[in-house]
Order: sequence, then structure tokens, then C-alpha cells
Amino acid sequence: MRVSVLHPGGSITEERRPIPAPGPGDVLVQIASVGVCGSDTHYYRHGRIGEFVVDTPLVLGHEASGRIVAVGAGVAEGRVGQRVSIEPQRPDPASAESLRGDYNLSPNLDFFATPPVDGAFAEYVTIGSAFAHAVPDTIGDDAAALLEPLSVAIAALRKARVGLGSAILVAGAGPVGLLCVQVARAAGATVIAVSEPDDARREQARRHGATHVFSPPDRPDPGVPIDAFVDASGVPAAVRSGIDAVRPGGGVVLVGMGADEMTLPVSLIQNRELTLTGVFRYANTWPTAIALVASGAVDLDSLVTGRFGLAEVPAALDSDRVAGSIKVIVRPADRTLRGGTS
Repeated sequence: MRVSVLHPGGSITEERRPIPAPGPGDVLVQIASVGVCGSDTHYYRHGRIGEFVVDTPLVLGHEASGRIVAVGAGVAEGRVGQRVSIEPQRPDPASAESLRGDYNLSPNLDFFATPPVDGAFAEYVTIGSAFAHAVPDTIGDDAAALLEPLSVAIAALRKARVGLGSAILVAGAGPVGLLCVQVARAAGATVIAVSEPDDARREQARRHGATHVFSPPDRPDPGVPIDAFVDASGVPAAVRSGIDAVRPGGGVVLVGMGADEMTLPVSLIQNRELTLTGVFRYANTWPTAIALVASGAVDLDSLVTGRFGLAEVPAALDSDRVAGSIKVIVRPADRTLRGGTS
């Protein structure tokens, strides 16, 4: 099979590797679509994220969909032919975290495209059968891949306790920020304020359900207290401004990848009794994500601004530097797609 490989130092080559065989409990998936994530771009440009370092060749890509073409021992043969969205992780089922339902926090977890675990910029991958989620034909391949970042938004809004009548502030209108807007709308939030410096992305936020959109350093004036702030930007100034906006007893959820350390207003957090937490990927989100997209409550296809073949992975990884780009897709079955036309 053909595989796109990132090497230490930042070069990318297309190589051929054997098609993997599904082990016991696994399925073999022929990959249809893979979304490009900011973490992929970060590994490409910087060679590391925190303690995870690209010091050996690595296959990027963890937002993936495809079709099951073979199964390992213990998996029903009837799964062959199913279209699936991949939840790209292998937790330790016996860990204390997994046993209490927080399997994303399992200390012995393998995650696609996180060194040294290979990802899905390849024609085939294997994954545990329970983490290959069947999707209806009403959800296309690109949207099935983007159930992964949608799961990040679902996990974030669960942490923020957003529901009927909530007022939420989101910093950043990139893919995850826009998905937080859509999930908040589906959850019944009545005020959805978005802070975003880019004109085109502010317009995207409006189209996806934001009720108040502004450019920092302006502040929102929704007329009601903000119940929850979700940072999808990673920008320290945005985090500080968002915390300032939250009502007493409200919640703050940090999602965006930014500085490893930042200064926070401890006395304000204490005096308002704010709940501040992070989000590390997701757990138990795919059924909700599939239902939201199948029902039309969340539109994933509208986020796709480009498509690339496997030979065009470097261009796909640099697409965030192109004006108007929101989310691009790599299709491993195609070598080129004329530079990513949508």
C-alpha cells in the first residue's frame, strides 16, 4: 500500500509498505478520507508537541473514515463491507481510567499520528473493532472522517455543561471552534458568542449559528451573563479575556493548542468559583456525533474547503496558510487531486 511518511527534520515522502493484517479483535479499514488537523501541521513544522517528538518516521493523520475489508479473530464477518468512522485510539482496557469510563486518559494509550504510533495518511489501517463506528449512507466519507473533531467539540461542551438556555462564549472560529458553535446550537444554547480576528471565519461562525460575533480585543455584549467559556484558539490573551467574561459559578474549558504555560487570574477564578478544566481528546462521543450529523443538526461537509491526494500531503499540511481555508481532506486512494480542488 502507499503511505505518506513524515521524517525527522520535516521532509515527507511517499512510500510503499505491506498492508497490515488485522489482529484478534481488529478490523482492516481501507481509508477513504482523512481530515488534516492542527496537530498534524504542528508535527510537520515543529517536529514535536510537548513530550511527543518525531524522532523516527511517522505517518500523520488521525481524522479518518473508510470501509472494513477484513476482520481479525473474534470479529463478526458481517462487518466486512461496513462504512466506518475511526475513533483513532487504543486504550488499555484494564487501566483504572478505562474501567471508570475515561478511557481517553488511559496512561497506556496508543493514538494515531502521535509518536511513535502511525496514523491514517495511508491506504489501509487496522483498529479495534469497537473503535470502528458504522455510519449510515446519509453521512459521506468526508463527514465520517470529521466525526473525530466533532467529538472534540462534544467532549468540550459536555465539560462546559452547555444545555438548554445556556450562554456560551467561544474563542476561535477554526474547525473546532465552529463545531463548538454547532454543538452548542444543537444543545439548546440561546446565546453563542464567538471571538475571532479573521473576517471570513467570523462570517463562518454566523452561518453556523453564532448569535454574537466580534473581533478581539472587543468584548461581547450579549445582554446576559456568560455561563461557559470554551477556548479553541490557544491564545493566552483570548483565554484571559474569556475567563473575565464568565459569570460566578460558570465554567471554563481549554481546548486549543497554544502555549505550554500561561498566566491565569487565580484570584478571579477563586472569587467567582469558576470551574476550569482541559479536554484531552474524547471518550464515548461517537454515537452522539453520528446522531447529530445524521439528523442534520450539525453540518460537517460545509467545513471542507479543499481535497488533496496522497502525493499532495505537504500542500494539504500547509493549507492553513491559504486565505479562506477551514478544513482540508486527504484522500489516500487518489495520488493527486489537482492541488486540492473541492
